[in-house]
Amino acid sequence: MGFFSIFSREKKQTLDKGLEKTKEGVFGRLKRMIVGRRTIDDDFLDELEEIFITSDIGVETTLRIIDRIKERAARDHYVGMGELNEMLVEEISALLAENDHGASTTGEFTLPTDATRPYVIMVVGVNGVGKTTTIGKLAHQYKQAGYKVVLGAADTFRAAAIEQLDEWGRRADVPVIKQQLGSDAASVAYDTLSSAVANKADVVIIDTAGRLHNKKGLMDELAKIKRVMTKVVPDAPQEVLLVLDGSTGQNAFEQARQFSEATQVTHLAVTKLDGTAKGGVVIGISDQFKIPVKYIGLGEGINDLQVFNKQEFVESLFGNR
Repeated sequence: MGFFSIFSREKKQTLDKGLEKTKEGVFGRLKRMIVGRRTIDDDFLDELEEIFITSDIGVETTLRIIDRIKERAARDHYVGMGELNEMLVEEISALLAENDHGASTTGEFTLPTDATRPYVIMVVGVNGVGKTTTIGKLAHQYKQAGYKVVLGAADTFRAAAIEQLDEWGRRADVPVIKQQLGSDAASVAYDTLSSAVANKADVVIIDTAGRLHNKKGLMDELAKIKRVMTKVVPDAPQEVLLVLDGSTGQNAFEQARQFSEATQVTHLAVTKLDGTAKGGVVIGISDQFKIPVKYIGLGEGINDLQVFNKQEFVESLFGNR
């Protein structure tokens, strides 16, 4: 077996292991519900709806899935669990595919072929969701893929954020541009991009403060950071990545709503999926906000950040491996 086959198998095993709590918890009810069923009737659909809503897929997305299942059931003859699993995988994958713009088609950490260099990623999210950790893991993955990476510590509100990013820079072996606590965040971003351009870096990842108590203040700060960055790289940032904690369920929906109002979020990273039974939140947030999920966090290790593959995710969730 070749190296890439082994690597791919390990990624799948990490995904399966990371989604165990979701599969064994809420979605385990699905298996028990199906036993002995021969038809998809109203009672069945009501139970299916309850399971999806309690898994934090969300009401709107759940109803869309139920409608799809009704349409399929009218066309196809439901026989047993295998057929229903296949139906759910196909319909939920199709739902996620509607929001695939900008998502990776290779499953690897690669830059868009037409991307200008440096490719600038501005990372946003509230404190505690795993934002800085995600940046560190992302830096490591891009470095492993052969890219020259620079990090910018523009979360100058918390000393711990600067120190934490510094440590992740050391672990990933990439430089971190920083200033003192309380410095102007836009100034840090400007210095980071200037350094990246001077050193011909491929990827720049900018950390930002995670405050939501004053939405206008947050909006103004992010707008200023973006405005200043364009003085160095005209189309920066090419990506605005919102990091959400998957274990918070419906609270993650609210964070997605508020940050989408504060800035133009282009991609999502959903973290801490290994510690929760609420993995369905990935499906609901992607569908409701029409923003593609780009990365998922499945553990604390530096390699436990994966490029999101909708087909593999849904298949793992419904036990089709």
